[in-house]
Amino acid sequence: MKREVQILFILAGIIISLVASANPNASIEWQEKSIDFGEVVYKKPVTAEFTFKNQGLIPLLINDVKSSCGCTVADFPKQPVVSGEEGKILVTFDAESEGQFSKTIMVYSNAEGGMIQLYIKGIVIK
Repeated sequence: MKREVQILFILAGIIISLVASANPNASIEWQEKSIDFGEVVYKKPVTAEFTFKNQGLIPLLINDVKSSCGCTVADFPKQPVVSGEEGKILVTFDAESEGQFSKTIMVYSNAEGGMIQLYIKGIVIK
């Protein structure tokens, strides 16, 4: 009987360890977090596609996506992205002035950390 109790405690410890190490959250894995457009033409919008995969165990909810300026807008999934599925965030930049640019896009979600930053950059030419 004593040995059976010891085995039960060992098994309970293993189960607790496995549950604690599993990721019950949504988790985003990005193909890339930064995109360099290179040269873009003044007043000709360009779009970057950021692809991600939900690696967590629960559906991923993208709550909001904001950019560092009004010249950059994002389109993102409004529906949950289930575990193991991919989604895309499209970021469109419309150059208002010539020269180098670097923009930050903040993605707010229920994934670990809550917020992640994506980046676009390039050079605007006429």
